[in-house]
Amino acid sequence: MTTQPSRSSWGTLIRMARPRATRANALAALLAIGLGFAIATQVQQTSQSGLEQLREDELVRILDDVSQEQGRLGTDTRALEVTRDRLLSGADSGSAALKSAQDRLDTLGILTGTVPATGPGVVITITDPSHKVTSALLLDALQELRDAGAEAVQIGDVRVVANTWFADVDGAVQVSGQQLSSPYVIRAIGDSATMASAMDIPGGVTDSVRGQNAQSTVEQEKSLSITALHSLPEPRYARPVPAPSK
Repeated sequence: MTTQPSRSSWGTLIRMARPRATRANALAALLAIGLGFAIATQVQQTSQSGLEQLREDELVRILDDVSQEQGRLGTDTRALEVTRDRLLSGADSGSAALKSAQDRLDTLGILTGTVPATGPGVVITITDPSHKVTSALLLDALQELRDAGAEAVQIGDVRVVANTWFADVDGAVQVSGQQLSSPYVIRAIGDSATMASAMDIPGGVTDSVRGQNAQSTVEQEKSLSITALHSLPEPRYARPVPAPSK
């Protein structure tokens, strides 16, 4: 036989279940509030970044781009640290500084066209029996090659640099004032497969040449030499900034 619990027994149970206002309970409440605030802030920042609107393939591409950029920066950092350590070392500092200066000089020489260059690349030959190929088409070919990573380019006997210009004069193509004639030969050093693919994209250089009743061939070379040189003019107005006096 069971009996109903008395009113005083229920009161005792309610008092036992009621949370007590102790220091431990207050601290736990503060921690819970802080955790909730941190979670809300993180959710708000994530929403503001806009990543939740992107598709999975877009997120994967962004992550891949960040990883590749991180890898490139890491490689550059290690190379600079090696150069720094060599320059700071006692016995080898002179030779390391000389090698670093020579490497920079070689790079600048290739970029300015004042030294020959060699490496893998492509040879593009454009045959134009109808004389319809214009300077604009050759300029488009040059831009495509540069976009594909060409590091040194020679058109005919002209070394292409930053200030190279193209023009149509008396029905002939001129590059930096030098008249060219068919067949036009473009030599470019860089990733040969990438540059060859850039020439053959739909609507690209090859299609444009074909539209002018001309023909173009692209030959990939493992070792290609560019021997045409560019003479740097003497600056008329610019002068180097003098070193500050100590």
